[in-house]
Amino acid sequence: MQAEHFSRARHARGSRERRLGTRPRTPLVWALAGWTIVGLAAVWIPEARLAWQGIGILLGVIAAADLLALLGLPSPELRRQMQGILSLGAPGRVGLTLTNPSTRRLRLRLHDLYPSAFAVQGLPREIALGAGTSATIDYRLTPSQRGNFTIPGCEIALCSPLRFWVERRALTLSTRLRVYPNLARLGRDILPAMQDRRAAAGERVRPRRGEGAEFHQLRDYHRGDGLRRIDWKATARMRKLIAREYEDEHDRHLVFLLDTGRRMRHRDAGHSHLDEALGAVLAVAFVALAHGDAVGLMTYGGPRRWCAPRKEPQTMPRLLERVYDLEPSLDASDPLLAARELLHRMPRRALVVMITNSRDEDQSGLERAARLLRRRHLLMIADLRESALDRSLEARIRDLPGALRFHAVQGWLATRRRHGERLRHLGIESLDLLPAQLSGALVGRYLAIKRAGRL
Repeated sequence: MQAEHFSRARHARGSRERRLGTRPRTPLVWALAGWTIVGLAAVWIPEARLAWQGIGILLGVIAAADLLALLGLPSPELRRQMQGILSLGAPGRVGLTLTNPSTRRLRLRLHDLYPSAFAVQGLPREIALGAGTSATIDYRLTPSQRGNFTIPGCEIALCSPLRFWVERRALTLSTRLRVYPNLARLGRDILPAMQDRRAAAGERVRPRRGEGAEFHQLRDYHRGDGLRRIDWKATARMRKLIAREYEDEHDRHLVFLLDTGRRMRHRDAGHSHLDEALGAVLAVAFVALAHGDAVGLMTYGGPRRWCAPRKEPQTMPRLLERVYDLEPSLDASDPLLAARELLHRMPRRALVVMITNSRDEDQSGLERAARLLRRRHLLMIADLRESALDRSLEARIRDLPGALRFHAVQGWLATRRRHGERLRHLGIESLDLLPAQLSGALVGRYLAIKRAGRL
């Protein structure tokens, strides 16, 4: 999915460059200051007047000639090399190659017009280009937001030959880039969750014959098979012990019901709740596809996306392409409407993982949606909460407002726990999580459901 993009531009005057203005540099300012001092001295020393006039004429001619030389200098040819796909929060290398097409030396200061929300290291840069030579510079660009972005070009400050003037020019060199969720972080949550607990305790893990959740075949009874594996009707018919053999569940459906409404705009540790939710979706999707299940997704409350469950090799890239530019909206989410739509789209039983961030006023609609979905599907609800709530409970109470805040947060969290218990009484998996805990918790619960054969 990583593609190297090369963008090149030859800047013809008046077409692919814009001249943003010219201003004097410090050497010219100091020269004019010196000329002014000589003029002040000529007020009291008449003999200095002639020198002042001569210096002024000479300085004006030199400054004008230097300005004309600057206006006649061509802009350098520019080429940008970078990966067209970057990962959220991961530095990406950007290379800029400048070529001097003229027979004169160019001195300039370069600044790339990267998106303002990104962090950068290595810009701006001072560059000196000899006649007909090239230079390549690198800098690091760290995205802080997912989605589609454009780098429209570069801005240079070109110095005149005598360094009396500097001219700002904007060079058009458009490069499109996409920022995906940081897939490198997924291994942190996937690998530990996929290890069996016995392996963590040092026990060697071996596949146990006949264990699983889905019937595979009948076979002869082997020593060590449990009595519950014996098929008594087949045993009576064959006049010998016959056991049922099972295999792990496969070809099941996993569908994510992802809230993209205004609640998911909350930010923790520099990332929105939707950022963390997308990371969790991709982590669980990777594990589910590795276990042979089909994975799909539906969003509600904001931008509407629907990916029908698939399990072919291209499912992960297809899912990534559909969600990488999702951003939470300013609209309120309606989980009941989303549940009705999902029932229409998914007639087959599936594990539905709903990821949301709810408040007291949302609980009625959320519970009605849960009652509707559980009639056909196995439902898991991951309800995110802000880490600021937990931090406020850890803070020391120093005054009355602090005590009131502490009790208010305690009451709010107790209410959330009661709502979670009501959902669990309905047979629904309910998780109350911090955003940073989401990926690991969902992967672990998915594997537990697979082992229990609940699908």
